[in-house]
Amino acid sequence: EPLEGAHQPDPRAARRGDLPEVIALDATVTGLHKADYWQRVYRRYGVSGQGLRHFLVAVAGSRVIGFMIGEVRDWEFGSPPCGWVFAIDVDPQARQRGIGTLLLEAMSTKFRRAGVRQLRTLLSRENTLILSFFRSQGMMAGALIPREMEIAPNPGANRRPPASSAIRSRCSREATFADSSAWARSTAAAWAKCTMY
Repeated sequence: EPLEGAHQPDPRAARRGDLPEVIALDATVTGLHKADYWQRVYRRYGVSGQGLRHFLVAVAGSRVIGFMIGEVRDWEFGSPPCGWVFAIDVDPQARQRGIGTLLLEAMSTKFRRAGVRQLRTLLSRENTLILSFFRSQGMMAGALIPREMEIAPNPGANRRPPASSAIRSRCSREATFADSSAWARSTAAAWAKCTMY
């Protein structure tokens, strides 16, 4: 069903009846059918989430063509309350029509009403489509630096790389993605520590 003319939908709170279309849209983009996951997300962000948690959909005619999920988080690692967006998708046939921008503006409005002045998200480096979208909206590298580590073996991996190799790889990625000047100034010292292993 094509979009109707130039009509731009008004994002609204997701309803239980929207879930099959949200699940189908997510499966179209990710290749994974995650019905149980989306039921849990709806219970947390759709039913009981109003106020600080938001599950928004964009509907054209009777069809869900996009969604966004976010929440206000307080004092994580000393950071004042801010809005976090952790899911967004737009039907591939409805892209480049401002749907993602409408969803982000609606989420930003909800965050501002909660007294929040800053919006954050966390993205995969490989997801260039979403990286480009958020960059086009004015988002840039922030003050927080993500860290991660494996706490259980990867079932698909035969062996773990030697510690020195893993540390060098991680340090090399950090040096490559140094976006802020303060972080860049500390890169030389960090790289020196990395090469000691």
